Amino acid sequence: MRMKKALSFLLVIFMMFQFSSVSAFAANEYVNVTEYFDADLSGDVADKLQQIIDENPNRVLFFPDGEYLLSKPIYTPADPKKSVSLKLSEFAVIKATDDWQTGEALVQLGGKDPYNTVSENGSNYSLEGGIIDGNGIANGVSINSGRETAVRNVSIKHTVVGLHIMHGANNGSSDSDISGVNISGNAAENSVGILLEGYDNTLTNIRIGGIHTGVIINSSGNVLRNIHPLWGAYNYDYQSTVGFLEKSGGNLYDYCYSDQFATGFRTTGNSESVFSNCFCYWWSSDNKSYTYTGFMADKKFESTLTNFRMGGLTKGCNNVVLSVGKLGGSGTIDNLITNESKVLSNLSYKAYERHNGIFGTVISVFWKILLPFNIIINK
Repeated sequence: MRMKKALSFLLVIFMMFQFSSVSAFAANEYVNVTEYFDADLSGDVADKLQQIIDENPNRVLFFPDGEYLLSKPIYTPADPKKSVSLKLSEFAVIKATDDWQTGEALVQLGGKDPYNTVSENGSNYSLEGGIIDGNGIANGVSINSGRETAVRNVSIKHTVVGLHIMHGANNGSSDSDISGVNISGNAAENSVGILLEGYDNTLTNIRIGGIHTGVIINSSGNVLRNIHPLWGAYNYDYQSTVGFLEKSGGNLYDYCYSDQFATGFRTTGNSESVFSNCFCYWWSSDNKSYTYTGFMADKKFESTLTNFRMGGLTKGCNNVVLSVGKLGGSGTIDNLITNESKVLSNLSYKAYERHNGIFGTVISVFWKILLPFNIIINK
């Protein structure tokens, strides 16, 4: 019995030693930024954080719970020999001070020492976790240069522009990977959830609210999957609100959801993008002075819509499936899902619906003949 007690005691001591060793290793795994501060976190810490970034190349910088006030941006290097990753605990907040002057983002990934590589160790730096708070006056996060940049599981609050992906280092290609991000804007007329200028990015599982325009895309080669912007600029012109505004082309949208914007999806050029399983919903669409449009092409309609859905429409309102600026586009609509009894006057979409067989071809030609008259009716 005594031997059993002795063995049990030794086992407990051994487990305690092992646990303390693991805990010590975990504590030393990252650079804890609070260890560099002599006092509490009150006041502007932008210079101190920039110093920590510059003096700890190829390390993960950990931000414990707390509020970190910035009067100016912090910049991480894109150079793989100098790069760092920022890891915030769930309730760590990087916030703009009331005297924020710059129109830039609080956290600028690849904002210094630009570099173009995916083959060198250190090129895959990231921002993960926590809250980036623009205090209603600052942009949130920007990706300025480099490639392979990742932003994961971050909440971006009270910003003018939530996430700005700039032209990347590889002839404009950013190659960034954005996932699990929540964005809430400042509900102003210029508020934008995501501004996408770099090429070849992947954005998945993102929710956006409190903005006038959900996503602006000025580039190509991007994949957007399960992106859900919700209109929220209540004090400004509703009719100009847009869920997804594409000014380029050659992008892929999958399960993207425009929620309550006057226009769900809009292309300003001759865009040949693909929209699969995308949908619009209006939970308050009873104002007959507004026009609720699922898809708007300022020029020719050149895109492909598959399983496109419009829901929440109110009968008697100006509900439009497709609005085109110029005739002759080669776009197609395959398996439109909506309640036709609630779609009034503008039947432009019928000229682009995909039909099978000779009879289907005749139907398409018939609607293309009527299309000019249909557009005149709606002007």
